[in-house]
Amino acid sequence: MSNTLRPYLAAVRHTLTAAICLENFASQTVEKHNVPEIEAQTSREVLLNPLTISRNENEQVHIEPSVNSVRISIRIKQADDIERILCHKFTRFLMMRAENFIILRRKAIPGYDISFLVTNFHTEQLLRHKLVDFIIHFMEEVDREISEMKLSLNARARIVAESYLQQFV
Repeated sequence: MSNTLRPYLAAVRHTLTAAICLENFASQTVEKHNVPEIEAQTSREVLLNPLTISRNENEQVHIEPSVNSVRISIRIKQADDIERILCHKFTRFLMMRAENFIILRRKAIPGYDISFLVTNFHTEQLLRHKLVDFIIHFMEEVDREISEMKLSLNARARIVAESYLQQFV
């Protein structure tokens, strides 16, 4: 992990730890319903101030807490068009399998690449610090995966180009 990434991830970790203090909260508009208030946004008094933690303009984490849920949106670093395409394909692949990841949303917030939704039911079933560790680990690994895919793609393109140009020699 690079020296510039460490403080960024530490800030995200501390903010998520503070934001994932969720409690059971019934809906104020519909009786006997309990929906994530950050998704429904029916009453402003249960929504907390959203936070954006930026490493730079291309890498950001947007945390939207409420009384019974937290939505975490991540913008992944994309330096060029190849990384943009790889990131889109990779996140789309993950979001299509969102039911296997429990806290992953099927659709990201506009302007971000991937989003997670943690509700009070998740914090009752899962350990809070493990949820935070999973999101931090995901942020570390997604960069590494996209870089490895880019290297693999470039190596494959080089081999194809060499085999194609062998015809003309």
